[in-house]
Amino acid sequence: MAELDKEAAVGVLNRILEAELAGVVRYTHYAFLVFGFGRIPIVSWLNAQADESLLHARQAGEWITTLGAYPSLAIGALLDSHQHDVGAILRESLDTEIQALGLYRELLGLVEGRSVALEEYARQMIHAEELHLADVDKMLRKPGELRAFSPHAI
Repeated sequence: MAELDKEAAVGVLNRILEAELAGVVRYTHYAFLVFGFGRIPIVSWLNAQADESLLHARQAGEWITTLGAYPSLAIGALLDSHQHDVGAILRESLDTEIQALGLYRELLGLVEGRSVALEEYARQMIHAEELHLADVDKMLRKPGELRAFSPHAI
């Protein structure tokens, strides 16, 4: 097995940690801004996404310390279009999920064939992010529309 570039892996893991922490803030913030008849299930879904982002951040942080490095205290970019209808919130979510998926794929490229455990972690996270991206894409479609909203959907 080829040797793992721990410094490069930690660099990507820290970017993942920062992105996931930003997700916690973003989804929590979005949940405050939903109004109307569908508020309760949408807020529940957004809060669940915030919880999942926190779990993902914790997992990334654990990997960073496992590799003998220091987890970042930074938080990733917080995109906010200041348009808070549910469609705008979902479009912003789609963009940030695409970015997160890219980070996990970058990690996979660094660890594949070098660390079975990190490779499996990256694959599991890619799996989770792809499913989440597919859900958001479906939520953005018009009722009855089968075609994907985003070209980045599965």
